[in-house]
Amino acid sequence: MAAFVRVSGPPNGHFLIGYPGISATMPRIEGKVEIRPSVGITAPVNVSLVTIALHRRETIHPSADSMAKKRLAPPRKEINDIVGKEMLLFRCPAGREYEEVILMDLPFVLFIPFGRSGTDASRRVPPASLQLPSRTAETYYEMVVTVQQGQSEQNKYHFPVPISRYDTLSTFGMYSRPETAERVSDHLVTLGISLPRWSYGPLDPVSVWVKLAPNPDWMNKARKVTINKITIGIDEEVVYNHEGDEPQRKIKTLIKRTEAVGVKLPDAGYMTEMGLVFPAKDLRDAEGILPRGKPAFPTYAVSGFTTTASLYKIEYYLTVKAHLTSARDIQIRQPIVVCPFDHTDCKEEMEAIEQSARDAVHINPDNPMLPLPSIVRAGDRHALRHLGVAIVGHQKKPLIN
Repeated sequence: MAAFVRVSGPPNGHFLIGYPGISATMPRIEGKVEIRPSVGITAPVNVSLVTIALHRRETIHPSADSMAKKRLAPPRKEINDIVGKEMLLFRCPAGREYEEVILMDLPFVLFIPFGRSGTDASRRVPPASLQLPSRTAETYYEMVVTVQQGQSEQNKYHFPVPISRYDTLSTFGMYSRPETAERVSDHLVTLGISLPRWSYGPLDPVSVWVKLAPNPDWMNKARKVTINKITIGIDEEVVYNHEGDEPQRKIKTLIKRTEAVGVKLPDAGYMTEMGLVFPAKDLRDAEGILPRGKPAFPTYAVSGFTTTASLYKIEYYLTVKAHLTSARDIQIRQPIVVCPFDHTDCKEEMEAIEQSARDAVHINPDNPMLPLPSIVRAGDRHALRHLGVAIVGHQKKPLIN
């Protein structure tokens, strides 16, 4: 008899608990696997074995965004692996092929790896769920429940799980320390930049201090240099198959701004503050309606963010370029972090993250103290009562309390 299987989370809560990427919150998936008869309300289900695991599927197809290249390019590359460990929820006693079950509720907790990236891939924090436009790169998570029903029949049930990462929040102190960089052109001019912070989300303001200074040892030549304009921009660089033999890079400029200067380089140097707003994706359609989200992918106001997966990685750079006369142009590409949440959302999450970390102190990953499974077998007394059915005069009737 086929089984009806579903996964439910804690009452009034989501089954993903904690914040992936922040080890103190001990990120985990909690819930229970519910097994019921699918054909005939009281027909028992034969169950030999039940397991659950979190699977990650990752695919890349760098040419998917071009119809011309798509036909000539190699097919989509895919990997599928288990995140953490598979969990055994039920096994029938030795010597029996299966148990005849009327109802089965099996609590589980799957810990999402939260160790720092190291040699052991199973301990690495998994990358966030992401689907780039045209599915050029995709990371997809799902819980897979395997139900063995006797020796011949095995069924798998798939339940998508959207996973976000919270270790790039722009409110963390490490991203608020100023970052500086310098480049020199023809030994005459030094371009220096300073970023007050270096993690940004959709519609966050991005400001940068820019300084052009002459080389005091070559002052006569440096005075002839004219600053024509200064441009700043944000580049997105996607590296496909970055751990493989032939990595493929795609660089796209998300936003660019130019400031016309047109002055000779002063002896004291030239300083200016430039800024732009990090671009955001419009989530609404032409009629202003927010489309229904995909169950496996969180809805972000950015198309991509800083992430490193097995088959691809996405990096962002703030590019500052000084266009000069009588000296070569100077350019600095400074790495920045792009967070899928804006600064306001990041602030709102901080208190919840702290509370989640306090709650996680009492969790023992080796023995998470799960509730006992609830199993009602076909031969149990009052078994039908659990399904809301009673036998009245040899007929099955709905049970009315």
